[in-house]
Amino acid sequence: GNVLYELGAGQEQKRDFTYVEVPAGTGQYAWIDYNNDGVQQLNEFELAAFPDQAKFLRILIPTNEFIKANYITFNYSLSISPRALMSKTDLRGIKQFISRLNINTSLQISKKSIAEGNFEFNPFKYDISDTALVTLNRILANTVSYNRFSSKWGIDVSNVRNNGKALLTYGYESRKLRDWTAKFRWNLSRSLTMQISGKQGINSLFIPNAQFDNRNYDLDIKSVEPMLTFINGTTFRIAAGYEYEEKVNLPQYGGETSTSHSINLESKYNVLQNSFVTGKFTFNDIDFISKNGTATTTVSYIMLEGLLPGKNYLWSITLTKRLLNNLELNFQYDGRKAASSKTVHIGRASLTALF
Repeated sequence: GNVLYELGAGQEQKRDFTYVEVPAGTGQYAWIDYNNDGVQQLNEFELAAFPDQAKFLRILIPTNEFIKANYITFNYSLSISPRALMSKTDLRGIKQFISRLNINTSLQISKKSIAEGNFEFNPFKYDISDTALVTLNRILANTVSYNRFSSKWGIDVSNVRNNGKALLTYGYESRKLRDWTAKFRWNLSRSLTMQISGKQGINSLFIPNAQFDNRNYDLDIKSVEPMLTFINGTTFRIAAGYEYEEKVNLPQYGGETSTSHSINLESKYNVLQNSFVTGKFTFNDIDFISKNGTATTTVSYIMLEGLLPGKNYLWSITLTKRLLNNLELNFQYDGRKAASSKTVHIGRASLTALF
């Protein structure tokens, strides 16, 4: 394991931001004209769900406003593998159970709080809702695995807790993410593997500014996905799965609900020693309920992940060829048909140098 602890004091600059249009696929954000006025407004930009929508970059703009702040950085990571300390000839009973456990945990905290004349030493003092907290980035990740190295079966249970807070000119922007994930793997044979994944968590965003009320949400998310994978040596692999997902927004933020049933197919075929083709197809049937009966809000875009209520189809094909020892040529085609909207086709080619 390892630990980093750092503290300091200084001034924190309030920041504003703007969005700059770039060629499609080279940005990170999409503009969605929620009020249909043709004017780009700060509360109408979302992280793009698909490459053709990624037409804007978010640019931070410094201001002349400062506040005195204390800084704390605290990171640790720890990996525990009991089997490394045990003799393989004496693994019975409780020793055998413990030897099959693997534990990984990590924490990253970067925090800035309003200075009151003294250094701030405690990295855990403030919660995200405290007014003395200026900015916060905190990620806690824990994974417990059982039978991780077994070729027959294994179980992984993970928990991720992510908090973020930023000081902007229009107020604080707070984000919170909580995830519990469980995965069960069972190798039925050398060619056939079954995996079942389940997830429960929350995803929320809060901005205490009336102009940005449309961006606030607090989602409760549940999903389960069984998947079956067939492998034919090193030449061919195909995976098929079904996912059920349910998302509910808290009533004070709108009370929207979405339920999706999706069928996912993935395959990979090694044509030659230096070439392979991958393909993916997804059918997603989404039922979305909102008070105003529409799906044209920030919350709906997040809940539907850029798709629309009804039947959605997504597909992609990628051809990769190794030209030389360190050059790869990629051709990619993506398509999607979201409910009643038009079909979108995207073609891309790239040359990658590997070092």
